[in-house]
Amino acid sequence: MAQPPPQRPPPQYQAQGMAIPQHAHERLAAMRAKKFFTSDLSVNEFLLVKEAGFEPLGLVMGSSIYSIGAHHLASMQPGEVAPLTQALYQSRELSLERMEVEADELGADGIVAVRLTVAVHAWGTNIIEFLAIGTAVRNVAAPGTYRTTQNKPFTSDLSGQDFWTILNAGYRPVGFVMGNCVYYVGPPAQQLPQNGELAGPTQAIYDAREVAMERMQFEAESMSAEGIVGVTVEETNHTWGPTVLEFSAVGTAVVAIRADHQIPRPTLVLTVNG
Repeated sequence: MAQPPPQRPPPQYQAQGMAIPQHAHERLAAMRAKKFFTSDLSVNEFLLVKEAGFEPLGLVMGSSIYSIGAHHLASMQPGEVAPLTQALYQSRELSLERMEVEADELGADGIVAVRLTVAVHAWGTNIIEFLAIGTAVRNVAAPGTYRTTQNKPFTSDLSGQDFWTILNAGYRPVGFVMGNCVYYVGPPAQQLPQNGELAGPTQAIYDAREVAMERMQFEAESMSAEGIVGVTVEETNHTWGPTVLEFSAVGTAVVAIRADHQIPRPTLVLTVNG
């Protein structure tokens, strides 16, 4: 049975004085008024997004700098460190939500080519920034039809090429989904065998990956998605040392938009130089 993800943070950051910066409002308003766009899409991605019937509206982003306290580790037994899991999940969510706010101001249907990165700055060993960035897009023929059931822009980490391909195959993205698990593996063994499996660490890391993937799947199911594409599972120890690991699983949840899922087969082209 899939485990629910950590509780999502309430969307109160705007009311608490942590809205997107004023300069962001000004930049987005100017872009919308002048119909001028920016994008992190490559040339090929840009053209394929246009070919799929969408117009790029602008580069959007969201950021969250979080203090991740490590005091929870002082008396920990091997297992999940729930407060750290929750903190890292919330930080990612805040950055994604702020990116969505920027896309919403542009009147976007969704965001493609989303990148979610993590950086450790020099202000302290347990201070981490999550940055979400992508390109807001709008459907030219029917603006608004690709927004989510909550009337928010969809999010997707699919590239421009993959976005074109999945639409032509009869699917559409509904949301960027994720799950994570911070796990304390325990102190290193004092004496290692010459050859042989370390059953304890194997089981611990296996369990942590499974929990992260189950939580990602739970998010997709809550969106009524049919599946998840482009899944990646990453392992990071951030700043806590080699025995505390975070496993994160991310991907794009999709649903079918038609019954026919056939796409044209690629053709082989041979060039002949005279």
